[in-house]
Amino acid sequence: MPTPDTEAWLLLIYKVPSDSSRARVAVWRELKRLGGFYVQQAVCVLPDREELRAGLEKVRERVAELGGSSVFLTLTDVDEDARSQFVEGFRSQSAKEYAEIVEECDTKFVKEIEFERFRENYTFEEAEEIRQDLEKLRRWLAKVEGRDWMGADGKELAHSKVADCERLLEEFEADVYERTEGKV
Repeated sequence: MPTPDTEAWLLLIYKVPSDSSRARVAVWRELKRLGGFYVQQAVCVLPDREELRAGLEKVRERVAELGGSSVFLTLTDVDEDARSQFVEGFRSQSAKEYAEIVEECDTKFVKEIEFERFRENYTFEEAEEIRQDLEKLRRWLAKVEGRDWMGADGKELAHSKVADCERLLEEFEADVYERTEGKV
């Protein structure tokens, strides 16, 4: 497992009006999309990277638009306990996301192809719909990898499962071709 080389961390502390769950959820969603790790409620940390700084500035603008306030700090002197908490928090987040991708492959994707085979629904339209599902899985995996700064477990398995899905789809598409074009 790679050793994180993060020397500095970005810390955002924010407050949004308590009467609006919509505002709290909007900020939370943006920070999670960036890959933020919540140390506690309304306190989020990220590794110090230029693209994340820009993302946090946008979140701060959103907090202000929602009538809230925020404090943005760069932490350079982080004790080993806090650093370990951050690293393990990021690893755990990414590992959970990789596991969700594996679950999506094993349940939804594989079951969809099995169901279409059972129904004998060998149409171009169905194959195209499943192809779009595969593309969603690939985009999701790329996003998770892009936020996996600490080398979480599960990356290889997620890649393997997405590759399995691709093989299953290619087999299904070949069957669709044989059953439709082969009859012309």
